[in-house]
Amino acid sequence: MGSFGTNVSSTISFTLTGFPEMEGLQHWLAALLLLLYAISILGNILILFIIKEEQSLHQPMYYFLSLLSVNDLGVSFSTLPTVLAALCFHIPETAFDACLTQMFFIHFFSWTESGILLAMSFDRYVAICNPLHYSSVLTDIRVAHMGISIIIHSFCMVFPLPFLLKRLPFCKANVLTHSYCLHPDLIRLPCGDTTINNMYGLFIVISAFGVDSVLILISYVLILSSVLAIASQEERLKTLNTCVSHICAVLIFYVPMVGVSMVHRFQKHAPEYVHKFTSLVYLFVPPMLNPIIYSIKTKEIRKRLYKMFLKTKL
Repeated sequence: MGSFGTNVSSTISFTLTGFPEMEGLQHWLAALLLLLYAISILGNILILFIIKEEQSLHQPMYYFLSLLSVNDLGVSFSTLPTVLAALCFHIPETAFDACLTQMFFIHFFSWTESGILLAMSFDRYVAICNPLHYSSVLTDIRVAHMGISIIIHSFCMVFPLPFLLKRLPFCKANVLTHSYCLHPDLIRLPCGDTTINNMYGLFIVISAFGVDSVLILISYVLILSSVLAIASQEERLKTLNTCVSHICAVLIFYVPMVGVSMVHRFQKHAPEYVHKFTSLVYLFVPPMLNPIIYSIKTKEIRKRLYKMFLKTKL
């Protein structure tokens, strides 16, 4: 059965679904998604450029922000080809291997983003709870090791997913709910036993997202207890203000991600537009909002942007 599935899988294709229920608004939807892509790509490239050029931003916090921006670009470029093909050029078909490759990269960047947000929470914890040891704890070498560890960990977690799917026979109508390939969507289609796939999918969700979110929560409990020990209310607010951007980034990543997971696992019979909307928010909103949030809340980035716009006008 496994070899049969592999042979068939190499020749089949998937049909990516746009929003047929919004047939009269397809052009507007495509324009909206392209606008979101443009904001996300331009915003994250600007963040990377500013951090590279601004010497004062060559610090651990901004190294992690650079990694977050690279990751958000990866998320955008992972979904872009099939979204353009399905919604703009009306080419909904995608090959099996191409679909698995896209699925791998989408989930790889999602897992990586979770790890980066955890590293950023550790950075805030050290900066606020142990400020005197900040430079000795978060050295450039250690930051580089943390970044490499996050990438390797994410790769190892996601790597088995395409092979676990490839061993299964696909003999149903291979129509996907979205205009890109996601594991929860693909796992509905095989004819064979998907118990191993479901168990592994649940395992990596709990061991990655679950553990990361708990550790982020613990770091903020420790940060809050440290901040409350500060006598001056003005100093408390000033200290907490350094965490606002990261807290927003955590919320806009984890809230949609939990929504997607809950809908796929517990609302399987919900209307298709609910599944589509939650996944769109999950994949499009964080890459678009992260650079905006950090541009607004980070004084040095804001100043550099202001200088750049002044030069453009002159």
